[in-house]
Amino acid sequence: MSLIDATALFVRLVNNLKKGAINLHSPLEEFVIKTCGKDLAYIDNRKDAKQAYDFDFWSNISVDWLKSKGIQKILLYSQSQHFPDFLFKVKKPAKKIIGGSLIELKDSKGGSIASFNSTIPTKYKSLEEIDVVNSDRLVSRIAIVMDGKLAVDESYFRFERRCLYLIRTCKESEKVKVSIVDGSFFETIPKEHLFYQMLMNVLRSHLEKKKIEISAQMLKNAEEALSHINDQTIIAQSQTIEKASVKPRLRIMAEVHPEGNPHSQHYPEITEGSFNLILQSSPEVKELEKELSAHIPEIEAFSIFHKRNGEHRVFQFGKGKRLTQFL
Repeated sequence: MSLIDATALFVRLVNNLKKGAINLHSPLEEFVIKTCGKDLAYIDNRKDAKQAYDFDFWSNISVDWLKSKGIQKILLYSQSQHFPDFLFKVKKPAKKIIGGSLIELKDSKGGSIASFNSTIPTKYKSLEEIDVVNSDRLVSRIAIVMDGKLAVDESYFRFERRCLYLIRTCKESEKVKVSIVDGSFFETIPKEHLFYQMLMNVLRSHLEKKKIEISAQMLKNAEEALSHINDQTIIAQSQTIEKASVKPRLRIMAEVHPEGNPHSQHYPEITEGSFNLILQSSPEVKELEKELSAHIPEIEAFSIFHKRNGEHRVFQFGKGKRLTQFL
């Protein structure tokens, strides 16, 4: 059930490819809006959703009522430039909310994945974390409106939402590859470790540049102290410094290592001209394989082995065929 959004998106996109409603070079926003528009609790670029794709995110919702919820008219059909690009509505089939996955788009003309300029790619993120990353509550305010009664659940803001990344490389080329990638492919060590190890690298580089030698014990003590800097919601906040007239704020950015790029030469099984769903292997994913194969007989399922994070299952539409009819 935790993969409900990922699988729904994949199946619907494959069906739209087969029908010719989209092709592998269509705008990635169009991929999502045409496929899952009514299931979305947040769209970052509401302006293009309306103007370019004729999708009214606020259909049948009163402007005055939205204003009472803190959503001003100027925000209705604008581009917020916030993280993420899309957020699915949550569901509550039993006593526990599920779904609510977020989708971030990454489009590149080359073979590398475009940089992450607002946050570290991870497997899960909560609305609490998203609000801190964005330095405001716009995403959560909109999500609350669209999720309605389910947003009053006491765990709503803390609920860990699965992160999905819709990635395209070699855009506008016959070598194009498109994949829905689970955040586990990027989060190969806990983000809490990532932050302080980054600071340790900065410290070592400064010591080396200034030719300062300190004992191994002092470095160990420094690492122990820095290991407590592990909460992105604090790291991303503006800081008040005594006597300073500015409030510095660390902006988290990340570039993907080639081994963390499923479209790179490290994973030749991901063929050119294909559309893929890439999930970390688990009993749930292996059970899901039967259901996906029933919905889409044309897909092929196989494993790739992430050099830093183990086995991932790939559900590929177009293996060996290069989907030339969709280019």
